[in-house]
Amino acid sequence: MRVEFVTSAPDLAGRPLPVLPEIACYGRSNCGKSSLINALLGRRRLAHTSGRPGKTRLLNYYRVDDAYYLVDLPGYGYARVSRRQREAWRRLLRAYLAADDRPVALLHLLDARHPPSADDRTVSGWIAASGHPFALVPTKIDKVGRSRRERHYRQLVAGLDLPPDTVFLPTSAVTGEGLGDVRAWIRAVLAAAADGAAGPSSG
Repeated sequence: MRVEFVTSAPDLAGRPLPVLPEIACYGRSNCGKSSLINALLGRRRLAHTSGRPGKTRLLNYYRVDDAYYLVDLPGYGYARVSRRQREAWRRLLRAYLAADDRPVALLHLLDARHPPSADDRTVSGWIAASGHPFALVPTKIDKVGRSRRERHYRQLVAGLDLPPDTVFLPTSAVTGEGLGDVRAWIRAVLAAAADGAAGPSSG
């Protein structure tokens, strides 16, 4: 897998060229987003992990195999930033979801140990309403006992009021559980985007 950091953009005007499909990772601060990105891409320190939630403040673009960009979006729900900064992040996400100039799919990351927060529910609604393909990705499942996981998963789905056919991909950046499923989902999304770009066949 060839992976290259391309750019950090403060807004949509800074999105890189060439235009490629984008797989965006979004989640509450401290949900393990950077660790999961590193694990998915097979790099230990590509996305910066920090003990300080809220570190990601830009749209960070990684080009993967010259086929798509994996986009690290700023986390939400972190209290130790100004209200103005939190609102700026929310506006950035809304603008990102509303843009229709390139194919986009989203991985909505949530810490599997905790029930959805009010911010999780708000963001989930925005993502579902955007019309983009998305998957719900519980993280840190290695920290939840196997006998309790099913209960935690039901709690997440019920708390977000998602339809029963929502793609659900539990993961652990530590053990590698679920990473193959996420990669398979990304491949399927890219294939669907390519089919859509090709349009109906003429034969």
